[in-house]
Amino acid sequence: MKRATADRRQATRAEARALAHPLRLRILRLCLDQSMTNRELADRLREQPATVLYHVRTLVRTGFLVAESERRGRRGAREIPYRATGKSWTLSFGPDAGAEVAMIDAFRAELLEAGPESLLESSRLGLRLRPDHLERLQRRLAEAVTEAHAASHPDGEPVSLYVGLHRRR
Repeated sequence: MKRATADRRQATRAEARALAHPLRLRILRLCLDQSMTNRELADRLREQPATVLYHVRTLVRTGFLVAESERRGRRGAREIPYRATGKSWTLSFGPDAGAEVAMIDAFRAELLEAGPESLLESSRLGLRLRPDHLERLQRRLAEAVTEAHAASHPDGEPVSLYVGLHRRR
C-alpha cells in the first residue's frame, strides 16, 4: 500500500485504518467489477452478514465504497448494492506493517479461494542490492503497477496483482 507519488494525496488516518483489514480489501475487490449487496458479499466471503455490514459501513464512511440505488431482492427484501470507487488508488500510504500484512492476507485468501490453477505468475527471492539498484528496482516495479492499472479495461480478464519488496533482517 505504500505508493508515494506526487499525484496522490496522503491518506487520512481513518482512510489508512479502513484499508488495514483483509476483509475490507476483499470487499473492495469483489465490488470492483460489479455492485454487490451485503448479503451477496457475506455469502461470497463466507462471513456473517452483520460482520460484513460493519466493514461495508466503514468503507462507505471513508469513501471507498458507494451505495447504489436500492433494489428488491429475493422475497422482496430491501437491498442496497455497493460499488468500489477506486479511491484507494488515488492515495499515498506511509509505512504501516499492519496495512501491508492486511494486503498479503487478502491476496492469500483470494488466491486460496480461486484455487491453484488460477495462479498465473509467482516469484520470491532474496537479494542483496546496492542503493542505486534498489532504487531502480522500486521505480520499475512502481511503473509496472501503474502501467497495469492504466491498462485495466472492463472487458479484460479479471486478475489480481500483488507486489511486495521488504528489507530482510
